[in-house]
Amino acid sequence: MPEVSAATASIASIAAGLGTAARRFDIDIVPICDSTNAVLLDRAEAGAPSGTVLIAEEQTAGRGRRGRNWLASRGDSLTFSLLWRFAPGTAPAGLSLAVGVAVARALEKVGVGDTALKWPNDMLKGGRKLGGILVELVPGAPHAAVIGIGINLSLPEGMSEELRNASAALDQAETLDQSALYAALLGELLVTLEIFATEGFVAVRPEWLARHVMQNTRVKLASDFGPAMEGICRGVDSDGALLLEIEGHVERILSGEVSLRPA
Repeated sequence: MPEVSAATASIASIAAGLGTAARRFDIDIVPICDSTNAVLLDRAEAGAPSGTVLIAEEQTAGRGRRGRNWLASRGDSLTFSLLWRFAPGTAPAGLSLAVGVAVARALEKVGVGDTALKWPNDMLKGGRKLGGILVELVPGAPHAAVIGIGINLSLPEGMSEELRNASAALDQAETLDQSALYAALLGELLVTLEIFATEGFVAVRPEWLARHVMQNTRVKLASDFGPAMEGICRGVDSDGALLLEIEGHVERILSGEVSLRPA
């Protein structure tokens, strides 16, 4: 059997890192796929159990918010999706924000450093985008969600200068123990999703607010469906909706199909 380097994830090593929590997950690692979310959505519709995890060493058609591509070349990104089935009637409001808290905790657990969050689903390092979250509900089962997570391990050489200037990476692609990071991520997701299932996003809202990079700052909100708005970001409510104060009146922004930037 070929030796597996510390920088390469393996199912056995991830399970070892999870300990007894490993029984809650069914992990699959593939060398390449188009999109882990797309593949796992198909598996979910076919009856895959809650806790199914799909890790891809390379994605050819990874998806981000607003139809954007997520670059995931081999060795440059950590990309995976998790299927989670909640009890029927569970409202998914604020789920992507709760996941952001879990990811930030996991990154800090493995010594990456402080991780900031930006509404609705970005992880930041030094003010630049380190990773993102894409939550998609399973068709016909609104209480089941596929949670896609992508984290930059290093920035590809072919990345445009504009994108490079807005992006961050762990810069540990060669030495990072990916199995340990996957175990930390899944372990924190397990804890957070179990809390979310019973208490909703409100249970982790204070921690999310403490990490929000644009809390109480002046921001510009651009939308695909209307004119841009400027105001002061007052955080989020118990459902994860953005609260934007405009001339003394607080607007509640529900759609994630927007872009939030400093004004």
